[in-house]
Amino acid sequence: MELKNDLNEAILNITMKIRNDYPELSNYLNEMVVTIPDVATPEMTNKIMLDYYNSLDSMLKKYDATHEVAVK
Repeated sequence: MELKNDLNEAILNITMKIRNDYPELSNYLNEMVVTIPDVATPEMTNKIMLDYYNSLDSMLKKYDATHEVAVK
């Protein structure tokens, strides 16, 4: 159960970073394939959560490599 909590926290942190520092990417958060369940009652396994975190991290790193953070 501790791993699931750690993954939840990591996902929350990276999501908040995207929303705060890269608001232009926020639209993509809801469109990510990993967030769209293909069954009526999806099970959130550690693997699914890790895959989701990795997809967020990858998106952020690719974007960050080519764009600067907007100055507030």
